[in-house]
Amino acid sequence: MKINEKDLMSGLFLILIAAVGLWLNQEHTLGSARRMGPGYMPLMVFWLQIGLGAMVLLFSIFSDGEKLTRWTSAEIASFVGGIVVGTAVWWVLKSTGGFFGQTYNAVGTGMMAGFLVLSLPQGWRMLGLINASMCLFGLLLEKMGFFAALVGIIVMSCLAEREHLKKPVGILGCTVFLLVMCWFVFIKQLDIRVNLWPQL
Repeated sequence: MKINEKDLMSGLFLILIAAVGLWLNQEHTLGSARRMGPGYMPLMVFWLQIGLGAMVLLFSIFSDGEKLTRWTSAEIASFVGGIVVGTAVWWVLKSTGGFFGQTYNAVGTGMMAGFLVLSLPQGWRMLGLINASMCLFGLLLEKMGFFAALVGIIVMSCLAEREHLKKPVGILGCTVFLLVMCWFVFIKQLDIRVNLWPQL
């Protein structure tokens, strides 16, 4: 029996990240399903991620043995460069005050910059751009509102796959559908209190 190394490492990575997230989430109040606290959704997502990681681990045992590919020099450089750039951006912005001096805005901007550097080589593009889009969502949510943050995460995520750029109508349709669905689920049904429009 051969183990699929890619799936094995992916499953372990998902479980590790979720475990770190659960540990960091301990300080947040959970609330209830109707009145969610700041720790409720992250808790659910991290447990779902652990379940997903366990499934990927299980499938790695029963699938064909696929070896891990070696990183190219460009991928190694972008990985190290992303860490350096992200840390430098965070370090500079955290002392500026204003928007970046409050909450986690400097951290989010540093992470986004690091992920954008990571996405430069083809092999890291999807991972880098999708993670950068999540950082962009967090940065836009407070000041620009829920709808602008959703548009930002959808459009940046679509850039991860070049084929999407050939179908702008599909991106527009997906964006409209997700805006309506997220408004209905999170704002109307769950009554989550966030700004829908820019607060300038």
